[in-house]
Amino acid sequence: MSIQSDISFDKTLIMERILLAIDSVNLDMPALDFACYLGRLTHSKVTGVFLENLVAHERLVLKSVQGVKYPEWEIEEDSEDYLAKKKLTDNNIRFFKEACEKRSVGCTIHRDSGFPAKEVLIESRFADILVIDAATSFNKRYEGMPTDFVKNILKNAECPVIIAPESFDGIDEIIFTYNGSESSVFAIKQFTYLLPQLNNKKITIVQVNENGEWADEDRANFKEWLQDHYPSIHFEALKGDTNSELLGYLLTRKNVFIVMGAYGRTSVSNFFKHSRADILIKTISQPIFISHY
Repeated sequence: MSIQSDISFDKTLIMERILLAIDSVNLDMPALDFACYLGRLTHSKVTGVFLENLVAHERLVLKSVQGVKYPEWEIEEDSEDYLAKKKLTDNNIRFFKEACEKRSVGCTIHRDSGFPAKEVLIESRFADILVIDAATSFNKRYEGMPTDFVKNILKNAECPVIIAPESFDGIDEIIFTYNGSESSVFAIKQFTYLLPQLNNKKITIVQVNENGEWADEDRANFKEWLQDHYPSIHFEALKGDTNSELLGYLLTRKNVFIVMGAYGRTSVSNFFKHSRADILIKTISQPIFISHY
């Protein structure tokens, strides 16, 4: 006796909510373009999270309740700086909506006031993917990339994060980075489940170790699982120091989507403090998918 299920799963509906973190006064077009690319690819809605750092416009005032005075912070809504930023934010929101409409992508708007990092992290709990530009900052001084704000998001986000490329010419290959950890395998699974629409791309699994060779068991396990998801799988092993060899390898690749696991929430912060990693994010025009275990 055979039992047939009437339940069918449409893989194109696995991902539903893409967040795009936006400095409300500085709309980043490459990040918007890439978020819309993902939205079209997965038939998902893009939620523009417009971050308004209103804390910078607060002033301490003295208030009174039943004759008892107390200090309280409030927004200086009549200040020229605040009004100028509000106008710019309104214009950017309108432009965001028009851009999504032109690209045939559904969108919603969230205006989050307060501490930007805290607001993004709260939003990430209820999202499938968060897209962010590595240069996003609410600091008046130049920080380089990734900024402290972005490092904080990478360390604490509750959904996978994609560092948007500075420019984008399409995807020909997916590069899964593997270091033998649970986290790196988890990132590969997350990417595969969230973006099944990319299963026709060439897959390269790269690792760095002392002998520059894949262990037979690891290779066999990966192949057995991945071949059910991807038709073209290639294994690459590099010999030497993980940071220098991996970064050097990735810098030579074009039109790729890089997938990496965070080695615990502390380690991802340490990884992005490494100068070569900063150079990688700053110089290559490739999207990077990062997921916590």
